[in-house]
Amino acid sequence: MRPTVIRRTAVAASTVCLALLATACGGGSDSGSGDKGADAKGKDSAAKPAAKALTAAELEKAALAQGDVKGHKISKAAAKDVVSVDDIKVAKEVCAPLADALMGAQVGEPGAFTKRTVVSEPKKGSMDKQDTDAEGAFKAAFDITTTQLALGSYDGKGAEESVAALRTAATECAGGFDFTAASEKQKVSKITEEKVEGGEDAAAWTVQLEQDGEKVQLKLVALRQGPSFASFSSMNLAAMGGGGDFELPTAVVEAQAAKLA
Repeated sequence: MRPTVIRRTAVAASTVCLALLATACGGGSDSGSGDKGADAKGKDSAAKPAAKALTAAELEKAALAQGDVKGHKISKAAAKDVVSVDDIKVAKEVCAPLADALMGAQVGEPGAFTKRTVVSEPKKGSMDKQDTDAEGAFKAAFDITTTQLALGSYDGKGAEESVAALRTAATECAGGFDFTAASEKQKVSKITEEKVEGGEDAAAWTVQLEQDGEKVQLKLVALRQGPSFASFSSMNLAAMGGGGDFELPTAVVEAQAAKLA
């Protein structure tokens, strides 16, 4: 994979089930039961007003900041590192939400949106090991995971719909698809579901990118908490080039879910 492609993937590197909707009970033989059902439905509607997106200021406070995740450096994503949805073109439309999340762009139409770059620090002592195996030494020194966190907040069911679109994309496009990000061609060759927990809904996948005969594994996590939806697109430097695997950014996901709760 060319260095420019690796850089964009690392910088942009970045679902979940649609929440079950409450259904009204059917009417009985008692002529009054229908009214009672209507009353109950009305009370439920009144008790659960439509979700309202956080303001831009509120979302910034809810987003991860330096010090929120031990052993990680967190910063607001630089403007030059933000890939716009308009710069992402997907051959198969159903795959678009996944491509957007993978590149750290917004999914759907959030009322407020922000991004963070989260980089894990090398494990203590990894640089001091006298490893005679060159490959082992490289992995120990460069076992650093970079995560692009894209966080949006939505009115109504926007967050749930974004999650549903991502799940559909992961299923329909599991065999791979092509897309272009910032004028560079990308090829997803395989999508595999992973296990993850967090927030009200969460899901994750390993996404394999392939170019010029080389493979790169990315991790994609989606999280919903209330009206907010976050995607985490991660890559690990030591795992690049040979299609190596690495762990999900669990600590980052848990910390963001806690701040949104």
